[in-house]
Amino acid sequence: MYTAIIILGSIGALSAVILFAVSKKFEVREDDRIYRIIRVLPGTNCGGCGSPGCSGFAQTIVKNESLDNQSCPVGGNETMEKIASIMGKSAELIAPEVAVLLCNGACDVRPQTQVYDGVKNCRIAASRFGGESGCSYGCLGFGDCVEVCQFDAMFINPETKLVEIVYDKCTGCKACVEVCPKDILEMRKKVPDAGMIYVACANRDRGNIALKACAHACIGCNKCVKACNFDAIVMENFLAYIEEDKCTSCGDCIPVCPTKAILSPSPALPEGEGEFPSFGGVRGG
Repeated sequence: MYTAIIILGSIGALSAVILFAVSKKFEVREDDRIYRIIRVLPGTNCGGCGSPGCSGFAQTIVKNESLDNQSCPVGGNETMEKIASIMGKSAELIAPEVAVLLCNGACDVRPQTQVYDGVKNCRIAASRFGGESGCSYGCLGFGDCVEVCQFDAMFINPETKLVEIVYDKCTGCKACVEVCPKDILEMRKKVPDAGMIYVACANRDRGNIALKACAHACIGCNKCVKACNFDAIVMENFLAYIEEDKCTSCGDCIPVCPTKAILSPSPALPEGEGEFPSFGGVRGG
C-alpha cells in the first residue's frame, strides 16, 4: 500500500517538474509596453484607429515598432505623444477631424414623392429604395449613424429629418462614416480658425434632374469652380467637390452658388472663440 502511494507521489512530482520546465521553455512573454500604452488610451474601443479596439492598437504599435500612419482619433495628439514617449519615438501631429454630412436636403427643399413603411434602418431601407424624395443620394434620416456614435455627437433633427453633428463632441472615430449606406458622411479637418467649407450634396444627376429633386442640390453649373482662385474645386459627374488640402477657406465660392449647396459650418474664428452654430448638418456643442 505504502509502495503504491510512494510510486504515485513520485510520478506526480516528476510530472509537475516536467510541466513546469515545458511551461518555462514555451512561455510567451508579452511586451510590458503594450500594457503601458493601453493605460494611456481612452478605452473607448471605437475602432477609429483601424485596429480592433485599444488593446489591438497597442499591440500593433509595439509589434511594428513604429508610429508611422498611426493615430488615435479619440485621444488625439496628446495621447499619441504619451505613446511616443513610451516607445521612445516621436509622433507626427495630425489635425483632428470631424464628420460632415454631404446632404442639405431638408424636408422643405426636398419634396416627398413616396412613403417608406418598412424597418426604420438606413441600411435596410437603402437596399429597397432610394428614399422618400426624388433624390436617391440623400440622407434617409433613420439614424444608423446616431446608433453607432459612442460620443453623443449626432442626432436626427425632427424638423429637417437630417442628421446633425455636434461639432465639439465629434472625435473623428469614423464609425458613422463606415455605417452609412449612402456614403454621404465624410471626414474633414477640424480647423475652426481657418473655417471649413464643403459641398453639402452627393447628387450626381444632371442639373435639372437634381434641382427638381432638391432645391439645395449641386447642379454642376461650374460657378464655384470659376470663382476659386486656388484650383481647390473639381467637377465630376455634375457634382462639385472641394479639396480641403487646397482650399484656403476664402469663401469666394459660397455666394456664387445659386442653390446654396456650399456650406461652411464655422466662421473663421480663432480657436476657442465664438461657437459653431447648427448649420449645414454640423453644429457646436
